Amino acid sequence: MKGYPRLSETFIAQEIHALQQRGLPLRLYSLRRPTEAAIHPIHREITAPVTYLPEYLHTQPARVLAAWRRARRLPGYGAAWRVFQGDFARERSRNRIRRFGQACVLASELPADVTRLYAHFLHTPASVARYAALLAGLPWCASAHAKDIWTTPEWEKREKLAAADWVVTCSAVARDHLADLAPHRGKVSLAYHGLDFTRLPPPSSPPPSSLARDGSVAADPVILLSVGRAVEKKGYDDLLAALARLPAGLHWRLVHIGGGDKTRSLAARAGVLGLAPRVTWLGAQPQERVLAEYRRADLFVLASRVAGDGDRDGLPNVLMEAQSQGLPCVSTTVSAIPELIDHEVTGLLVPPGNPMALAAALARLIRDPQARARLGDAGCRRVRADFSLDAGIDTVAARFGLAATAAAAQ
Repeated sequence: MKGYPRLSETFIAQEIHALQQRGLPLRLYSLRRPTEAAIHPIHREITAPVTYLPEYLHTQPARVLAAWRRARRLPGYGAAWRVFQGDFARERSRNRIRRFGQACVLASELPADVTRLYAHFLHTPASVARYAALLAGLPWCASAHAKDIWTTPEWEKREKLAAADWVVTCSAVARDHLADLAPHRGKVSLAYHGLDFTRLPPPSSPPPSSLARDGSVAADPVILLSVGRAVEKKGYDDLLAALARLPAGLHWRLVHIGGGDKTRSLAARAGVLGLAPRVTWLGAQPQERVLAEYRRADLFVLASRVAGDGDRDGLPNVLMEAQSQGLPCVSTTVSAIPELIDHEVTGLLVPPGNPMALAAALARLIRDPQARARLGDAGCRRVRADFSLDAGIDTVAARFGLAATAAAAQ
């Protein structure tokens, strides 16, 4: 993994925990140490040992040099070096050198009982896994998600898809894209992340105050919630622009949860737009706090869009989580979001990068608590019927040769 544990990657923790519960012996290797002090409860339940590879080679020179010397004696060193040289010829960067160095450390330190490498994300982690697998003479496979799919060069995706045993990905849009690049379509499987509903129990009936809240009372504003990192693809610039277009007499408040390098600039932008008193920036939060905010909110919004470098969301887990709590969702038609939200049935979708359309959708639902209740109930029923954790995990587990759950087998 690129980093572990990370608050923004609950879906990876869910998968690790589920595979652990099914008896797959695991060791975790992270290219970075965590940058957040808080963790989710599920991280405390994962018992697999974690090894941190050197994030920068120069910070652990003795470890890297010893690993390289051991790696040079491995029978696969020549093949790994040739693949690395081919990659470096097309991407001459320090990052590429670092990946090979990390792979030498990984391969040289692997215990003898390791039989397969599995990388989360098709970009950097898959590069390290591929080089290390060649060095150690092991098979490898990968899980692809969002940024790694849409920002990795096509040549690199083709070569990794050819070299990996198999790849799973979390949306039909991504599966079709990767299958078109693979040597044969059977290499790529669809496995929605899904939700562990034991951690997200169904919501109780909304309080009468929520059902009456329509934005007409200043002392009782409609609470909007958005959960996502403050990065370009999440569209928070568009969301702020949409909020600035809402009628002055409409009373609302936005709560944002998530880290990200644009948080300060977004807060400053909210101030320029005159929105600062109505927006609360909570930063990254553990799952207990996120769940509490889902249950306090009246409406969830995520203005996903395609970033300038091609990065985009896959199928954001936060939309599924919000729906699992009966929250009506307003989002965009980017990527796989329409695989979850059926416009006007289980939520509202607008074109990405269109603050005017987003403002209209938000104004409509702020004013109409009955529509919020209808969409929230429909979304909750859909996500609980079709997006459980077990369905996706069964696909991944089958790739590892593990049996399906008893519930899935019935």
